[in-house]
Amino acid sequence: MDFELANALGRIVELKDRSTGAHTWRVTMYAQAMAEAARVETPRLMNFMLAAVLHDLGKIDVPDAILRKPGRLDPDEFRRMQEHTTAGHDRLLRMGVTEPIILEVVRSHHERIDGTGYPDGLAGEQIPLAARWFSVIDGFDAMTSLRSYHDGRGDSAAERAILDLEVHAGSWYEPEAVTVFRDLYESGRLDSTLEHLNDPVAHQTLTGPLSETSAELAREALLRSNPPGVESADIEHLLELATRSPDRDD
Repeated sequence: MDFELANALGRIVELKDRSTGAHTWRVTMYAQAMAEAARVETPRLMNFMLAAVLHDLGKIDVPDAILRKPGRLDPDEFRRMQEHTTAGHDRLLRMGVTEPIILEVVRSHHERIDGTGYPDGLAGEQIPLAARWFSVIDGFDAMTSLRSYHDGRGDSAAERAILDLEVHAGSWYEPEAVTVFRDLYESGRLDSTLEHLNDPVAHQTLTGPLSETSAELAREALLRSNPPGVESADIEHLLELATRSPDRDD
């Protein structure tokens, strides 16, 4: 996967799901820290970071009303939300992506060790290793960020999130991954990401508008990978937002 294309797609996902404010960039920084702490070799580390950038790609195909709903989703809405995992995986396949780590993380990052996750109900080592590790990152960020349904920012929230990871180690989360992530938190290596990438206003300026080259790469990849029934106008609208100067309010 080309880095310029991956970053462009990550920017578009952020615009699609504004309720999570810089989620993509936080989990990517956490992924880098975690892989470095585990001494993952460079090619796998880079693919793990790319997977983090692309993990929510399928949210492009989830209706805005569901993504931005303030409050609990009803069962039908939740099933529709769960489809972002397979939608993103299938889009990447249609784009010609073949890197196993990227495909595995995108599809399986919501699986749980005890088999109660989705989309495939995998359990234990049936879940690809990279997806098991990334689920710790994704879970922590969901508990420590500002969402439409809760505000999880602050030191106390982060401490509660670490405790939750530890409580569910072995049932939801990979125990070794929880230990590595907890040690990173306790050593302060996650502080910068927690503090500086969790501002609901400032995050909008973290990434400037896409260049014409990046926008065209994203347009070609997204239109080529569109599932049946998805209108190109939806993609064009997202691209227009992604290329718009941040000081425009029209």
